[in-house]
Amino acid sequence: MQEVRLTPTSYIVLGILEWCGRSTPYELKGLVAISVGNFWTLQHAQLYSEPERLASAGYVTEEREEGGRRRKTYEITATGREALAEWRRAPSAELAELRDHGLLKLFFGADPAELAPVQLEAHRAKLAEYEATQEADPGTPPRGPWLALEAGVRAERGWIVYWEWVLEEARA
Repeated sequence: MQEVRLTPTSYIVLGILEWCGRSTPYELKGLVAISVGNFWTLQHAQLYSEPERLASAGYVTEEREEGGRRRKTYEITATGREALAEWRRAPSAELAELRDHGLLKLFFGADPAELAPVQLEAHRAKLAEYEATQEADPGTPPRGPWLALEAGVRAERGWIVYWEWVLEEARA
């Protein structure tokens, strides 16, 4: 088996496989989109290459269909579960990376009076989506997804306050 350095993408793949069980890369892509994709950006190609890399190191198993599309299905191994558990136990002091297209445009001179209303609409829509998900999820275990959803709600509320302020400053 090949030794590999585990990355955040590695842990996302391992975590989704532990959470949902055997999955194809296409299924991983869909599962990421409705979960961690709300706060962690991944290239879709990574969800095809990373499971192969993890399989070569024994963190997941790979099974390929004999005929048809010859899809690959991955499943987390005991080694993968152990690595994921160890990663979860280690506290992190790393801060969030702020990557926001509106803020980037604002930095480089976009008109705040034109940009702020568009950003407000986008953040209000995302907040509404998160709140609808919260209404359907009473916060029962597993707590991790519920806590991450709450972080999204609070972040969107913060962005709304910020863009309202930008709009007020632009009008002043």
